[in-house]
This record gives sequence, structure tokens and C-alpha cells, in this order.
Amino acid sequence: MIKIGITGSLSSGKTTVSKMISRKKYPLFSADKSVLNLYRNINFKKKIKKTFNLKNSKNLKKKIKNLIKEDKKKLRKLEIIIHPLVRKEMKDAMRKKNVKISIFEIPLLIESKLKKYFDIVIFVAAKKNIRLKRYLKNGGNKKIFTILEKRQYNQNKKIKLCDYVIYNNKSLKVLKNNIKILNKKL
Repeated sequence: MIKIGITGSLSSGKTTVSKMISRKKYPLFSADKSVLNLYRNINFKKKIKKTFNLKNSKNLKKKIKNLIKEDKKKLRKLEIIIHPLVRKEMKDAMRKKNVKISIFEIPLLIESKLKKYFDIVIFVAAKKNIRLKRYLKNGGNKKIFTILEKRQYNQNKKIKLCDYVIYNNKSLKVLKNNIKILNKKL
């Protein structure tokens, strides 16, 4: 199986690029989707409530974001719980039989030192002001964006560690064209 890792900075368009490359033809693992599913898991909710001393699990994700806004050290605490669970799911997805190509969308692929698991790593790049605008449009908060942005390596550093770069600063049409060009190289 050829494993393609897709990473990029916050709100760069990783999900869009991943879906376009997989074209519903190849299995697609999304770390973000995995995290979303964790927040639906009763045992995970119990652990988060206990770790962060929360009374109930209503609006749990929102409560966690508010805690992180108050104290960015709480993000690290959250990552210590989430990352091993997501990594296990990623490795399980890598064990699938009879699959020629699998796509893995992992925002912190480089920071988490996961490059060794992939045959090809693609970086999705976009200018910071464009990414911030996208993040806010999707209901994000500027302070959370800044905290999460600082958690990631500099975009130029990450680009150097990846095999290919897709620039996503323009329209969806331009992005589709850039992916066609990349698909020919792959």
C-alpha cells in the first residue's frame, strides 16, 4: 500500500485537498474526523471531564476551547489524551488489506514526527491572512487560531520536510488545477 500523508497549516485546505486527491476512490483517514468522533465517545468524555475538572459533558468542545483561551498549557494536556488515540486509529487504517493507495489527512504530521509512516507527504500551503479569514468564517476564534498556529511549526520549515506542496491561496478552480498537476506527478 502506498500511504500518502497530507498536512498543512491551520485552515490551509487540507480536508478539501484530501478529498480531491482521494476522489472517493481511495480510503481517506482524517485525524480531525477521528477527534470529532472521540468527542462522541462516553469514555473519552469522562476522561476529559475528570482531567479538566468539568461538571458535565454538554458543549464539551466549547468548554475545552474556553479553557485553552484562558491557559494555553491546557492544550498540551488535551493533546496528551487525544494524540495516542488518533495515532492508534491511524495505524489501524494503515493495516487495511487489498488497498493500493491510502490518503491520511494529519494536521500535525511533521510536528508529531509521523513522516516515517508515509511514502509521500504533501503540504497544503496558504497565506496566514487567508487561513485566518477561513478559520473565522467557519466559526473559529482569533485567539484560538493564534494559540493553535503557535503550536505548529513554521510553514517554510514544514515545506522543506515534505515531498510536494499544493498552494491554496486562490479559487477552488485554481486548487483543482494544482491537484490535477500533482496527480500527474504521482
